[in-house]
Amino acid sequence: MADKLPSEFDVVVIGTGLPESIVAAACSRSGQSVLHVDSRSYYGGNWASFSFSGLLSWIKEYQEESDGDEWAAWQELVLEAEEGIALRKKDQTIQHVEVICYASQDSDEHVEEVGAVQKNPAFVTSASSNDPPDSTGTACSDTSELTAPLSEPETSQEVPDVDATLGNENHVGDADCSESPLEQEKAENVPVGEAVVDVPKKNRITYSQIVKEGRRFNIDLTSKLLYSRGLLTDLLIKSSVSRYAEFKNVTRILGYREGNVLQVPCSRADVFNSKKLTMVEKRMLMKFLTFCLDYEQKPEDYKVYEECPFSEYLKTQKLTPSLQHFVLHSIAMTSEGSTSTLDGLRETQNFLRCLGRYGNTPFLFPLYGQGELPQCFCRMCAVFGGTYCLSHAVQCLVVDKESGKCKAIIDHFGQRISAKYFIVEDSYLTEKTCSNVAYRQISRAVLITDRSVLKADSDQQTSILTVPPEEPGSVAVRVVEFCSSTMTCMKGTYLVHLTCPSSKKTAREDLESVVQKLFVPYAEAELENEEVEKPNLLWALYFNMRDSSGIDRDSYNDLPSNVYVCSGPDCSLGNKNAVQQAETLFRHILPNEEFCPPPPNPEDIVFDGDGVQPEVPAPKPEAAEDITGQGDAEECLEK
Repeated sequence: MADKLPSEFDVVVIGTGLPESIVAAACSRSGQSVLHVDSRSYYGGNWASFSFSGLLSWIKEYQEESDGDEWAAWQELVLEAEEGIALRKKDQTIQHVEVICYASQDSDEHVEEVGAVQKNPAFVTSASSNDPPDSTGTACSDTSELTAPLSEPETSQEVPDVDATLGNENHVGDADCSESPLEQEKAENVPVGEAVVDVPKKNRITYSQIVKEGRRFNIDLTSKLLYSRGLLTDLLIKSSVSRYAEFKNVTRILGYREGNVLQVPCSRADVFNSKKLTMVEKRMLMKFLTFCLDYEQKPEDYKVYEECPFSEYLKTQKLTPSLQHFVLHSIAMTSEGSTSTLDGLRETQNFLRCLGRYGNTPFLFPLYGQGELPQCFCRMCAVFGGTYCLSHAVQCLVVDKESGKCKAIIDHFGQRISAKYFIVEDSYLTEKTCSNVAYRQISRAVLITDRSVLKADSDQQTSILTVPPEEPGSVAVRVVEFCSSTMTCMKGTYLVHLTCPSSKKTAREDLESVVQKLFVPYAEAELENEEVEKPNLLWALYFNMRDSSGIDRDSYNDLPSNVYVCSGPDCSLGNKNAVQQAETLFRHILPNEEFCPPPPNPEDIVFDGDGVQPEVPAPKPEAAEDITGQGDAEECLEK
C-alpha cells in the first residue's frame, strides 16, 4: 500500500452489499466521513453481478478448501485496556456449489473472452461495474462520470427502448476525471452497429461460444426485482441515485398449471384482451381485484377469514380453480398453506398498486444486473467524500473494556483506524460471535438456455414465473427469466434464475425437479435430433446462500452498542428488507438527519470568496417534492 489511510473516520462500513452501501451513502450525504471497505475484490458481496469468467472465478473460490479462519498477530496490536473481536477471514455464506455444463464442449484451443485482458486471473469483478472512480483512497468527488440514463437510450436493435427511467440529468463533460476502464467495458457491452460480435446464426450453441461472449453476461448472485412503487424505487428517485443506472420493465407475469406455462392477465387491459378467460371469468377476476385495491374499506368481507389461509379464502370468492391458482401464485405470489388471508390481500394490493407506473407489470430490473444497485449507492457515497478500499480486509474490532464500545478496527496491514460507529456485514462475523444465531438457507440456481419458457412474438421478453410446490407443505419456486436486451446474457440465449427457501440439504435437490419440468438438457435434445417444445438447457449452477435476515441483535454475542450488523440478501422478491434495515441503522447513528435527501440543485450552490469551499443550502421544499417520484409514470419520466 503506497499511502496509509486516514486514521480516523466518523463511520466505518465493512462490506459493500446493498444495505451497507445505502447506509454509507446516507451517512456521507449527511456530512459524515465514511470509510467503506471490503475484503473481496468486487463490489456487492452476495448482491454482486459477474461476467461469465468472473462467475467461474467466484465458483472456483467457493469450491476450494478454506485456508483457515484465524488471523495471526493482531492480538499484539490490542492494548491492555482493550479487547478484540476477531472478524472472519474467508466468507462461509455460500455452500454446495455445483456446476453442470450441458452444451457441447467442442471448441478451439485457448478460448478466451472477447476483448478480455486478465493480468491477474484471481481478480473477480463485474463486467459492467459502475465503480467509484478510485478503489483506494478518497474517490473523485466530480459527477461527470456518473452519467444519467437517457430517456431513450441510443442503442442498436439488440436493446429496445428502456421502459422506465427513474432519474434524468444532463451529462456534463469534465477533463479532470477520465472514463474508467470498467465504464469503457460497460460501453462495449452495448451493441452499436458492426462493433458487436454476433453469435453465429445457428441453433447449436457451444460452451466455447458462451466463454467467448462471456462479457455479454452479467449474472446476479441474488435474484430480485424492484416493485415500481416499492421502497427502493422511491429511494432511488428521491436521492437521484437512479441517474447512475437504467431500468427495464419485466414484460410478462407467467403461471404454471397442469404442466403448462401460461401468461397471467393482471392489468385491466390484459384481462379483457385475454383469450384464455371466458367472459364470466373476466368479470369474476376484475370484481375480486377491484375489491383487493381497497380491501381495508370493506372489513366485513374478510374479517371472518383473517387468520385462515389465503387459499381457503379465495375458494369463498366465487373464483374458478384456475383463477384461484393464478391469484395465489402469480399475483399475490404467496405460499398455499402458510400465508394468512390478511397477508394475501396485502400482497395482492401491493401488486395491483404497482401496475401502470412504468408499464403493464409491477416490476423493474436494472440493466446489467442487480449488482449495479450497491455500486450506484457507493457512487453517491464517493461523490460526497466517501473513501473506498476493495481487497482490504479487517482483522478485528477493537473494544474499550471500560466503556464497552468499539473504538477502532485493525486492518490486514496492521493499521488502526478509529471511528464513532461501525457497520459490519453479517458474513464477516465469526462462529464465536454468531454461536446463538439460527440462520436459514436460500437455494439458488442460475441457468443459461437457448429459448424462453413461453414462446412469444418477440424474443425479448423478461418474465417472472412461480412454480407451485408438488406436495403440500413444500415451497414454491420463483423463476425469473432475462433476455439479452437486459444486458445480462449474450444474444440467442436466456439467463434464468431460480430461488426458493431451502428445505433439503442442497440447492440442486430443491430445484432440479423444477428445472426438469421447464427445460431439456441440451445433450438429450441433440441426440433426439428434433425440435422439442421446452427450451434447451446449456449450463447450470446450483448453490446455497445463507439468509441472515430478520435476526435479532441480541442473538449476537457481546456486540458493542455502536456496532451494527447488516444482513445479506433474503429470499423475498423485492428489496424492502434491505432499505428498511439501512434506514433503521441510519436513524440510530443520525436520528436528527434526513435519510438520503435529494441532492442540492447545482444552481443553488453558493461559493465563498475564494471559490474553494462550497456552501450548500438545504434543498427547497418544492424541489424535494418534485423528485420524490409520487404521481404517474409520465411525470416521473419528465423529472
